[in-house]
Amino acid sequence: MYNSIVVGFDESEFSKAALTEASERIKKYGGKLFLVHAVFFDEEESGIAPEQREKRFEFGRRVCYLTKDKVASQYGIDMESYVCEGDPPKVIIDIAREKKADLIATGTYGRRGLKRLLMGSVTSQVILNSPCDVLVVKRACSECTGTYISILLPYDGSESSKKALGRACELAKIDGATVRVLYVIPRYEEMVEFFRSDSIKRSLHREAEKIIDEAKRITSSHGVPVQTEIREGHAADEIVQTAEKFENDLIVMGTYGWRGVNKALMGSTTGNVITHAACPILVVK
Repeated sequence: MYNSIVVGFDESEFSKAALTEASERIKKYGGKLFLVHAVFFDEEESGIAPEQREKRFEFGRRVCYLTKDKVASQYGIDMESYVCEGDPPKVIIDIAREKKADLIATGTYGRRGLKRLLMGSVTSQVILNSPCDVLVVKRACSECTGTYISILLPYDGSESSKKALGRACELAKIDGATVRVLYVIPRYEEMVEFFRSDSIKRSLHREAEKIIDEAKRITSSHGVPVQTEIREGHAADEIVQTAEKFENDLIVMGTYGWRGVNKALMGSTTGNVITHAACPILVVK
């Protein structure tokens, strides 16, 4: 799996980590690697400082040339690189479609910072519109190995979480990783006028066990051993805390908590996990 990986690259710390992660994986398992650097130049800038356009292209070409040489020397990989003008998320997605990529690897791309993965940011727009899975890397290059030994899979019984669980099992079989399935019992009383009696609480826990049992059957069909966890609270908070507690090195998620295709990640479970988790997050499309 993941034989064709596109890396969105802006020479930032985390885009370098995304490249390292992808390069390590290609080196171990084979495949093709495509480096994409987007040059954004709006009409207002064109009137004020038209010379900046060529300077940015020259910077992009130089960065890609040096990076290509480094990757070839360090990993023995013949990487293709592209410097294209346009809005970065669109450029990255267009190249992914053109190359029929099965994974886009990116850092928390852009200049807004880890704690502000906002509507319209490159990372959120890539995830929202990507034709393939997206790996968001949030760790130092020195920690990137391209393989995973401990995977956390948030599961709610939805079709997207079932697909994510299947992908986690595929990864686990390839990398020899363990999979921990997490179900979070929501606190409905914090969202609506809801009184939680003892009988309702027992009912919610029975439902949780039922959903976890379903996840166990799926992992068993893949021949992958599974560990399970049931927690109660806000989904994103519990996912991040569980990943920290068990020192998971990858969180695999479906489009968990999305509220329609026209809404970006801001406020969703997936977006909040990406914003706050320390380990890489694989979003399965």
